[in-house]
Amino acid sequence: MPPKQRQIRMQQTGGLQAMQQLESRSDEELEREQKFKAAAQAILGARAAERYDAKASREHFRKALAAARPQERMALRRMADASLALAERRPDDLKAAVERLGQEAPSNRQLLLLRFMGLVAPPSSAGVLARVRGIAIIVGLIVALIVVGMLIGKVIALPFGGVSWLVAVWLGILIVIVALVVLALLGRRRQARAQAARGT
Repeated sequence: MPPKQRQIRMQQTGGLQAMQQLESRSDEELEREQKFKAAAQAILGARAAERYDAKASREHFRKALAAARPQERMALRRMADASLALAERRPDDLKAAVERLGQEAPSNRQLLLLRFMGLVAPPSSAGVLARVRGIAIIVGLIVALIVVGMLIGKVIALPFGGVSWLVAVWLGILIVIVALVVLALLGRRRQARAQAARGT
C-alpha cells in the first residue's frame, strides 16, 4: 500500500498533542473544529492526500497555515510537502519530504507502487497523453490477466478432457475475479492490522 501520510506529526508539542486528540474524529467534526483549527485542517489535508485528492489537500493545508501560529508553520509546510507529493504521485519528492520531517522514508516497494499509480492513474494536472497512457496500461493489464487466467483454466481442465477456448476465456475471467477478491480481502486485513498496531 502507498505510505500513509496520517502518520506524519507536527513537531511542536502543542500541535502534536492537538493532532493526537483530533485524529480519531470524523471529517465533519474536524471541519467544525475551531480551537485547534490548524491541526484539524492538517489532518484533513493528510486524509485528502491518502485519497489522492491533491486539490482538496492543498486547500486544507492553506487553511491550516492561515490558522497556525508562526512557530508551527514550518512543520505544517513540511507536512503539506509530503502530503501533496503523495497526492500527486511523486515518489522521489515524497521520500525527500518525509526525510525532512525526520521520519523513516517509505520503503522501495511503497515508492515503486506509488510510481506505478502515477502511471495508471496520473493526477488531474497531468496532460491528456498521460491519461491515455494510463488507460492503455490498465487495458493491457486486464487483457494480460485474462490471458493468464485462461491458460490456467485450460491447464486445470486438461485432466477432464479439456475445454474450448470460449469456455477457457470465461474460466480465465472467473479466475481473475476470484484472485482480485482474495487480494482485496488480504489487503484490508493487513491494513486493519497496521491501523490497530498504530493505535496501540
